[in-house]
Amino acid sequence: MSLKLFKIRKSRLSFLVVSVAFISILIIEGILLIPSMIRREKQLLNQVEEITEGKVSVLTQISVPSGIEESDEEIYEQLSNLVKLKEIKITDELKHIIVGGSFYTSNGKLIGSFGEKPQLSFLDFKENPNKSFRSQDGTRYDAGWTAQQMGRETFLIIRHDTSSLQPELNAYILRIGGLVVLISMFVTGGVWIALEPIVIRPILCLRNDLIKAGEAISQDKPSPDFASASIKRKDELGDVITAFDTMYHQISSAYLQRKRAEAALQVSLTEVENYSQALNNELEKGREMQLNFLPADERIKCFADEYNWEIASFFQPARQVAGDFYDIFELNNGSVGFVIADVCDKGVGAALFMALFRSLIRIFSAQIQLRGQAKSILEQYLPQEGWIGKSSLTNLAHLNSLQAVCLTNEYVAKLHGELGMFATLFFGVLEPDTGLLTYINAGHEPLFIISSDGKIIHKLESTAPAVGMLPNINFPINQIYLQPGEILLGYTDGVTEARDCNGKFFTDKQLISLLEQPIDSAKELLNKITTAIKEHTGNSEQFDDITILALQRKTE
Repeated sequence: MSLKLFKIRKSRLSFLVVSVAFISILIIEGILLIPSMIRREKQLLNQVEEITEGKVSVLTQISVPSGIEESDEEIYEQLSNLVKLKEIKITDELKHIIVGGSFYTSNGKLIGSFGEKPQLSFLDFKENPNKSFRSQDGTRYDAGWTAQQMGRETFLIIRHDTSSLQPELNAYILRIGGLVVLISMFVTGGVWIALEPIVIRPILCLRNDLIKAGEAISQDKPSPDFASASIKRKDELGDVITAFDTMYHQISSAYLQRKRAEAALQVSLTEVENYSQALNNELEKGREMQLNFLPADERIKCFADEYNWEIASFFQPARQVAGDFYDIFELNNGSVGFVIADVCDKGVGAALFMALFRSLIRIFSAQIQLRGQAKSILEQYLPQEGWIGKSSLTNLAHLNSLQAVCLTNEYVAKLHGELGMFATLFFGVLEPDTGLLTYINAGHEPLFIISSDGKIIHKLESTAPAVGMLPNINFPINQIYLQPGEILLGYTDGVTEARDCNGKFFTDKQLISLLEQPIDSAKELLNKITTAIKEHTGNSEQFDDITILALQRKTE
């Protein structure tokens, strides 16, 4: 039993409940004790009055000779002996002691007083016969008797010594208080013991089950056996246990579903990663193939050494594959063709059309021969400034190669026009020995011819729309000579549209400021431009492909 009580004591909830119950009972009993104490006090004072009344009755009924009526003074003499009477023990603590009194006629005349004079006056008593008086310290008590009670036309007020009344009340309070405490302890003890099987044990079972449930869910263990499942109750605690069981199964079900979803997601992520890796591999192959479309560095170097030209190039796609391209290739007539182009959009689609444009330009430029008399053909395609080539054969050969632009435009516009793909393109046919350049600028950025001392000599502006936009387009042809030491610079719009981290463009103005500085070689110019672009963009994301091509005719 003591062990059971010790276990109950360890329960903070039961201790709190019984403490509140115990204190509540004490408070209620304490409140009820106050009127009980007042009744007890009144009861004791009534006993005092009854004893006094008995004493007065005895003294006033002492026998006298027959036929003689006692006078008020004689009655007074008998009453004055009240203070001399022996005290009577009413209870263990309370004693009946008369210490004084006053005797009045019916009209309020004082017949006499004996002992201590009462504080209760005749007028107060006459107005309210039930009125009494008790001193502030509780040691004196005044009570009166009317003429009817006395059996004659007189009033009597007696003063009592009630100093023993308070100890009697204290003893009464102590007895009642002790009884209240015993009852409270008995009741709260019973409640305390009853709490264990009714409330505490189910709550502790539920607490342990909650811990088990948390461990099972967090550590991914099988569902444990819950002790609270054996408790069958139809009260609020039973509702809580049922709600816990329902909640656990809902959480377990949701957790299981989440695990399945995570597993499925992991499989999907693995598939996506594999697909992404495969796609990256394919894009990497595409990038390598696209780089193979560009002229090899060794081929460019051989060409430059053979014809005494310096060629420098820079190619940096915004993604793995790009829509920009440049090309340099020899033509059948001994001339050299070079192209710099920018296919609209970026990525795979632009890269595919880049390969298409490159292949068409190469194929058509090597195979086309205009039919008819040379003179009439040259007149039909006469440049705005006229033909400046030294021979009509040279001019006609260049013209034949440039027909590749018209044929490429017709092919793309008619067969792939619904895709909306086009390319800005500069195609030039160069006679290396003389520096004669015959070209078409189809919607591309202007090319610059720069002297070695930093002067922009010519700006080769666009003369026609982009290739592939519309069929049946005429592409005007122009000619110009590059003098020894001069540099021809071509680029795509990725140069002037390169952005810094704040979105600010590199701009044409910044590019031109670089071109207006003395330059010794095409390679030096290219390095200066690319360095300036890198300084401008910093670590910001590249939004467009960047392509630069520079050709310099060396001095003899």
